[in-house]
Amino acid sequence: MSSAELVSFMAEEAGLTKADATRALDAMKKGIEKGLKESGKVTLTGFCTFTSKEKPATTGRNPKTGETVQIAAKTAITIKAGSKLKEALN
Repeated sequence: MSSAELVSFMAEEAGLTKADATRALDAMKKGIEKGLKESGKVTLTGFCTFTSKEKPATTGRNPKTGETVQIAAKTAITIKAGSKLKEALN
């Protein structure tokens, strides 16, 4: 499902205009970003949990040349499905 399809679904399901549904989706995305930046975790009970984790810099190897390369530190995001989402899909 694309963002446009999701916005259309949200508008129809909640009785909103597409503009209102777009603003609601954008606000949700900003809220998740803010929660991950501030506390490292956002839980939508029963649906999913977003978690951020700092990954340290590491040394890797280029598989083509065998040359050693530095891999920069980064923040990784994981998403774990909640019980209600798992039930809905099974």
